[in-house]
Amino acid sequence: KVLDASTLSFGTRVRWFAICFVAGIVCSILGTALLWLPKGIKLFAVFYTLGNIAALASTCFLVGPLKQLKAMFEPKRLLATVVMLVSMLSLLPLAKVFSFNLKAKSEAF
Repeated sequence: KVLDASTLSFGTRVRWFAICFVAGIVCSILGTALLWLPKGIKLFAVFYTLGNIAALASTCFLVGPLKQLKAMFEPKRLLATVVMLVSMLSLLPLAKVFSFNLKAKSEAF
């Protein structure tokens, strides 16, 4: 049986919303701070993506995962949802390619 958010008490849902939301913010800020390290592009991509996923997951605790997905894919929000998901999912492979290109350029000097 899949655990539905509606079976959780209101206090539990708010608590897990806060935990996931704060974790998402911390991961996003940490990823941005790690961007300035030598291999920071990969770390940024991982932590920033995890932060976005955690922040999205946090709202699932408040409204439920199915209602959240239905709201995200409503016609008026569809373009924003697709752009956000494509951007988030393309960040990891692009960071790998970009960090490889930076490494190759730094070895040339």
